[in-house]
Amino acid sequence: MSQINVRVDGVDYTDDVEPRTLLVHYLREQLGKVGTVVGCDTSNCGACTVHLDGEAVKSCTVFAVQADGSEVTTIEGIGSADGALHPMQKAFHEMHGLQCGFCTPGMIMASIDLVNDNPDPSEDEVREGIEGNLCRCTGYQNIVRAVQQAAAEMNGRTAGAAETMGAQA
Repeated sequence: MSQINVRVDGVDYTDDVEPRTLLVHYLREQLGKVGTVVGCDTSNCGACTVHLDGEAVKSCTVFAVQADGSEVTTIEGIGSADGALHPMQKAFHEMHGLQCGFCTPGMIMASIDLVNDNPDPSEDEVREGIEGNLCRCTGYQNIVRAVQQAAAEMNGRTAGAAETMGAQA
């Protein structure tokens, strides 16, 4: 066993973990952060994406011991303390950027990282930025619109009327 100290969603944890424990399993099984989804365990789908020290990572590719001394943010940790949705969560809801919802936590976490790096992404830049996250239901168009709407809100702009109207189609 190895002892790790990690800050997850603003709370400090000290835990003993097997050195082979993946971060996704530590988050779900030891901390109860079940919003971080186990998708493929091969890093192909991106459903398990979290932020590790502010960068999006697929938590099935990181051992929990590698997160020692780090800060992890999960889908449960991005909303505000009063329960308000993060702008990206709100945009996914408003723009119908999800269907079954399985990929959504990882897609949202990857999208937040994308917008943090590129505050005004084009449609092509959004598609490129989320290419490591698979969605088998939506066809991605409304996800792209949601990311662009959230980017506008996160950066103090108003989403264009065409983007808003396009989501209704």
